[in-house]
Amino acid sequence: MNAALPRDRTSLVTGGLLAVLALAAWVAVVMQAAAPMSMPESAGGLAFVAAWAVMMAAMMLPSATPMISLYGSLRRTAAAGAPAGISTALFALVYLVVWAAFGVPVYLASVFLAAQMRLADVLPYALALILIVAGVYQFTPLKHACLRVCRNPLSFLWARSRTGYGGTLGLALEHAAYCVGCCWPLMIVLVAAGAMALNWVLLIAVVVFVEKLLPRGEWSARVVGGILILMGAAVVVRPELAMVLRPSAMGVSM
Repeated sequence: MNAALPRDRTSLVTGGLLAVLALAAWVAVVMQAAAPMSMPESAGGLAFVAAWAVMMAAMMLPSATPMISLYGSLRRTAAAGAPAGISTALFALVYLVVWAAFGVPVYLASVFLAAQMRLADVLPYALALILIVAGVYQFTPLKHACLRVCRNPLSFLWARSRTGYGGTLGLALEHAAYCVGCCWPLMIVLVAAGAMALNWVLLIAVVVFVEKLLPRGEWSARVVGGILILMGAAVVVRPELAMVLRPSAMGVSM
């Protein structure tokens, strides 16, 4: 279970603001799925990363809220004379920037795969490989090390005494990197298997929430890993299932 968070007004207000921001991001995701915009080719990358950033805010902010709220509470109660750290708003913004930056290699990989039309017969097997690799990752020590950090924000802060703008900025970057390390295979599956469709966004958002915030998240991660491996094996046996997994894409047409 997560370490108990201070229940002062600062942490509650911060949590409430993050919840509103996440809700606004979800509204944007749903609207984007309902009325996808067509963008010029030259703007494709920027449009993808913007859509990706909004989607990641909707999916990931709820599970990052305990850490951000805890940082805000500890910053407010820091000893007098201690070097000031970055604001709570900037601390949260670091997560959004890191998540958006992760969308850049995802976009480049998706463009490369889309250009390989001559390899269409091979693509179902590439999808199967992605599913199996993502499933195996769910059982690895790296996955569970990142998941432990995400599930225990207070332990993370206790183990790292950092003050000042540079120190607390590095703290936000480090924790955001653990967040990506915990979930990056699920995000690759979201693009490769789900084509960023709304039902897949909702499904993986639930998986992330359960793994990071609910009891026995480590066991949930293993269950998800087993399901992904079975899905990959099913696509190997029946390649036509790859088209079933990929509904109409949401968001930006490129």
